[in-house]
Amino acid sequence: MSWVFLRDLLSGVNKYSTGIGRIWVAVVFMFRLLVYVAAAENIWKREHDEFECNIKQPGCENVCFDHFFPVSHIRLWALQLIMVSTPSLLVVFHVAYRENREKHHNQKLYKNPGKIDGGLLRTYLISLILKTGLEIVFLVLFYKLYNGFKIPRLVKCDIKPCPNTVDCYISKPTEKMIFLYFLVATSCLCILLNLSELSYLIFKYSIKCYLKRHVKKQQ
Repeated sequence: MSWVFLRDLLSGVNKYSTGIGRIWVAVVFMFRLLVYVAAAENIWKREHDEFECNIKQPGCENVCFDHFFPVSHIRLWALQLIMVSTPSLLVVFHVAYRENREKHHNQKLYKNPGKIDGGLLRTYLISLILKTGLEIVFLVLFYKLYNGFKIPRLVKCDIKPCPNTVDCYISKPTEKMIFLYFLVATSCLCILLNLSELSYLIFKYSIKCYLKRHVKKQQ
């Protein structure tokens, strides 16, 4: 899978972000995207081939694997990375709209098209809310699909066509568990950063609006 588009997207967003937003971009790029590409993808590469059950009944192993892993951890992680990065496109598109509007009118309409104010501020806040919401949704999804943030060494399966309860063994469970905890920790860190940035922007522009009103009253 090519991650060039996601890398370019994060680089573009970084130009229009606040200081906290730049930390979020760094965390996503270094601790999520690079870890996924460099290490995690290889760990889950042959998870189906390395899933073994103590029976050779045709179809039993496949059915048990599908039951315990309805969606691969690594594919769900990839989907999470794409989905939580996508709302940032709203900011990039809004800045591009401002720049195109200036070109169309052939005059300077904004002091700085990339400055977070007015309509761009609302777009930025919406993108933060969406990113936070998606992070939470995926964490809940991980928890529900796999009955918690854990990977057992042994699972017992009694689904047809298995003739009886069989023992199935998951490959490299400890290594996968470490990466799963890392995934959850980085997701929680990103949620914290998004909420911090959201609070910072709301507080900053609330103070700014209050001061403007105060000056008008004084005048």
